[in-house]
Amino acid sequence: MWVRHDTCGLGPYRADLVETYWRWEQDPALLVGYGRQQPESLEARTEGIAHQLRGDNIRFTVYDLTGGTPVPAGVTTLLPDPAVRTAEYVVMIAPEARGKGLGTAATRLTLDYAFHITNLRMVWLKVLAPNKAGIRAYEKAGFKAAGTLREAGYWLGQVCDEVIMDALASEFTGFSAVVTLVD
Repeated sequence: MWVRHDTCGLGPYRADLVETYWRWEQDPALLVGYGRQQPESLEARTEGIAHQLRGDNIRFTVYDLTGGTPVPAGVTTLLPDPAVRTAEYVVMIAPEARGKGLGTAATRLTLDYAFHITNLRMVWLKVLAPNKAGIRAYEKAGFKAAGTLREAGYWLGQVCDEVIMDALASEFTGFSAVVTLVD
């Protein structure tokens, strides 16, 4: 595990977990939240992970640390734009791990890594406006609403807005697992 705090840790994105990642990605609640319209085959997902592991994006496996043994519980991804030192953020939490605060904790740890190791100055995301739980989790982790893309998505078959949120390195305060590791 690379970075950890209390209930959550971040470790490497792993090819041996492709079937687990794929299972999470087929969850209807995740398909609705991402606005994707169709599931993906395991064969296609297996082909895709090799490309992802070689790519420039920063991917973590999220671990639930509340039990005796760390358990994979999700994935976070930073899609960096090195020219401007920013990145888009994406998170996926396993259905069985939702409602425990792991999304907020994983997001906070990913921002900590982004600002203190990758030296990004801003991280942003898009979230469908009806996803109130997601918006609350992002706000708790340090994101703020930055704007709205009107009628840019779909939620349960209905057109909806997408909220753009951002987090700035200059506003990232409070506990830092990364700084604690280095000091």
